[in-house]
Amino acid sequence: MHADKDLTVVDHPLVQHKLTLMRRKEKSTAEFRTLLAETAMLLGYEALKDLPIEMREIETPLQRTKAPVLAGKKLCFVSILRAGEGLLGAMLQLVPSARVGHVGLYRDEETLRPVEYLVKMPKDMAARTVIALDPMLATGHSAIAAIDRIKQAGARDVRFVCLLAAPEGIKTLRAAHPDVPIITAAIDSELNDNGFIVPGLGDAGDRLFGTK
Repeated sequence: MHADKDLTVVDHPLVQHKLTLMRRKEKSTAEFRTLLAETAMLLGYEALKDLPIEMREIETPLQRTKAPVLAGKKLCFVSILRAGEGLLGAMLQLVPSARVGHVGLYRDEETLRPVEYLVKMPKDMAARTVIALDPMLATGHSAIAAIDRIKQAGARDVRFVCLLAAPEGIKTLRAAHPDVPIITAAIDSELNDNGFIVPGLGDAGDRLFGTK
């Protein structure tokens, strides 16, 4: 794993292997969906490794003892629609009690800017650790728009989890939200003229849902 204060690249062999399988164009929708969920869970462990814990008294089959449990308010996962749904299910397997928010965005193909169509957040966002989810950090514009909305809802502890990132997207997101750590499986070389990450894996939403 390579990490600094604001950027973590999870280079675990299983993560890298699964990512390579997802990059292959011949992978079916079902295979892509399964691999993305498996990889999301591994990314989730890294994104949540510093959650606060507290000791509580419990009773095992042998005796009473004190053991660690998560402390504080429940987490909130915010799926950036639509591709964020491919990460959300695995995250909820890790933390079934988490609250869920949604920010719906689509990309204007001429300007490459996000257009918002939905925002729905839980209450008490200021008291929650919020994990924003989107498989691709390309231009960074969608991530910024979503995190703007998350912060407007009151969130103060926000993290961004993605599968792939482009250097341009990292730079843009860091400039807009320097307090938001980025957790990703890989940083690819660049964006092409259409704003897609290369070598990348194509449009994550299309590959996840079998659309064009």
